[in-house]
Parts: sequence; C-alpha cells; structure tokens
Amino acid sequence: MGYDHVVNREEIVWMSTQEAARRLGVTPRTLYRFVDEGSLPAYKMGRVFRLKQADVDAFIEGARVPPGSLEHLYPERKLAVDASRTEDAPTS
Repeated sequence: MGYDHVVNREEIVWMSTQEAARRLGVTPRTLYRFVDEGSLPAYKMGRVFRLKQADVDAFIEGARVPPGSLEHLYPERKLAVDASRTEDAPTS
C-alpha cells in the first residue's frame, strides 16, 4: 500500500537545522531549544532533524511584536513625555 491515497499533494519544503537557524537568525543551539520546548516542530529522519519551511515561517509570524507592547523597556521616556505635558499645560 503506497502513499498515493493522500489528498493533499502539496510538496513539503524541508529545511536542515542549519538552514532553519539561518532563516531565523539564531544559532543552531537556540533552534534546538525552540524544538525541545515545543515552540517549533521538528522531525527526526534517520540521524538528522528536518523542519518544514512552513512551520519555520509560521514561527516567525507568531513571534511578531505587537505595537505598543514594549513600553516597559523605556519607562523614563513615558515619564518625560508626561512631565513635558504637565509643564505645557495652561494654568487657570
């Protein structure tokens, strides 16, 4: 019995761990950590690991930082903006 019965015949694009790490801009060690933590699926084929390019691309999109979510990194800027607004406010 072959695999001809599979309905979805879209070809899977496989990536080596080196290719996937390069695409993500991380070291192979970090890539293996993502896999081990379950953040990024990988497949063991014999002695090598392979990743689906679609999974790597989905991981990249899932890591997108939403606008306005980094205010905790620059609280002094927010305080400075608030202070300047107070100074510019008209007094009655």
